[in-house]
Amino acid sequence: MSGRVCIALFLLLASISVCLPQASSDRPSGPPLLYAVAPEFEPLAWIQGGERFPRGATLHVEKNAISKPLLPKFFSSADASVSFDGKRVLFAGKQRTSDHWQVWEMVMPAGAPRQVTDCDDDCVRPIYLPADHLVYARKVKGAFALHIASLSAATERPLQITHTRGNFLPADVLRDGRILFGAAQPLGEGDVPELYTVYTDGSGIESYRCDHGHARYAGRQISSGDIVFSRGGSLYRFTSAVAHEVAVPSPAGIYAGDVLEMVDGSWLASSHAPGERFFALRRWNPASNNSRAQAAKTGVNVVQPVLLAAHPVPNRHPSGLHEWTYANLLCLNAYTSKYKITDGAIASVRLYTQDRLGAARLLGSSTVEKDGSFYLRVPGDQPLKIELLDTAGATLQKELGWFWVRSGEQRICVGCHTGPETAPENIVPAVLLRSTVAADLTAASTSSPGEH
Repeated sequence: MSGRVCIALFLLLASISVCLPQASSDRPSGPPLLYAVAPEFEPLAWIQGGERFPRGATLHVEKNAISKPLLPKFFSSADASVSFDGKRVLFAGKQRTSDHWQVWEMVMPAGAPRQVTDCDDDCVRPIYLPADHLVYARKVKGAFALHIASLSAATERPLQITHTRGNFLPADVLRDGRILFGAAQPLGEGDVPELYTVYTDGSGIESYRCDHGHARYAGRQISSGDIVFSRGGSLYRFTSAVAHEVAVPSPAGIYAGDVLEMVDGSWLASSHAPGERFFALRRWNPASNNSRAQAAKTGVNVVQPVLLAAHPVPNRHPSGLHEWTYANLLCLNAYTSKYKITDGAIASVRLYTQDRLGAARLLGSSTVEKDGSFYLRVPGDQPLKIELLDTAGATLQKELGWFWVRSGEQRICVGCHTGPETAPENIVPAVLLRSTVAADLTAASTSSPGEH
């Protein structure tokens, strides 16, 4: 090839490269961000059945630092949850001021909103579940209960999965398939928010950790498997390596929880400086603690960030419930407890439920074996409380709050108030060596499922 031809070819390629589109800061830098904007935000109002957004809220979608309302014709919208394929959004919304909150779904980016629930009171905080289902909080007789519903089968009746008094609010769906939710501690009695888990059929209810006493709420699971949550305005985490909460080093501020882990590993959370009033979104790198403002609006709160992007589908939990009206409860060793109980001191166990006014009502009692084991048949889908007695009939320990066992559930407890990190001994409990028939404590139960 001659020199003139080489020069001509070079000039031609150079001219083509000038015409090609150049990289620009205006090009999309990541998936869109959804968040709620509200003039007033009360993150713990739900624990008394109250309104978290007393003056309404508006979902915004932000892309390349440009933010606009997602549903300009709605009076209020909040609680966005993105489907696992990143193509749909669930949210709680009110079309008019006088409406109750209902659950809606919208195909992104510009589909028409479709009403999912038709509640006679507020339905809020929807979260996608596998197999085209969702969990949400439905107000029943002034209190929020958790419900599971289908998004595709209109004839499928919603399933209530909480069965004690009090208020419940979904927080996240964990990768193992359990629902992470907030409720008062002690369950059904207290006023301090705590984090609990339950399977999608309502079985296996337990607190995530047993070091109670702190106001823990708005938890989310991050890619490491840890649960990051707000504890009285500071950020903490649960990690599988330890049985107690761990403080998260973070920029100074008061945090609302609902931490969002971004694609690059940075975190996004709503916070405000001590003494200030309104939450804004800040983004920071947990490794370096460097932070910057992401979204702030004068005179309003910016909360509940979620990415409009695909994310992993949690495991599906195959239900093991039997078609019974009762449940079986096996305690392997009541002496295995965070409480100190003298060996041989426990003689019997009492079981209580609640009457229609919330007062404790005795269901019956049963013997506790020398190794601390007992086996009970209990009413399903009702509040329950256990009390341990000595040989004189005096109380050794009793639960401060309530729990439930689903109808058809076979629940095995390692001990009485043991942490989830505690493994059982590899022995057959004495109660099963004596008999494999549970002591029946259901005869005094007259309440029907779903009353509490």
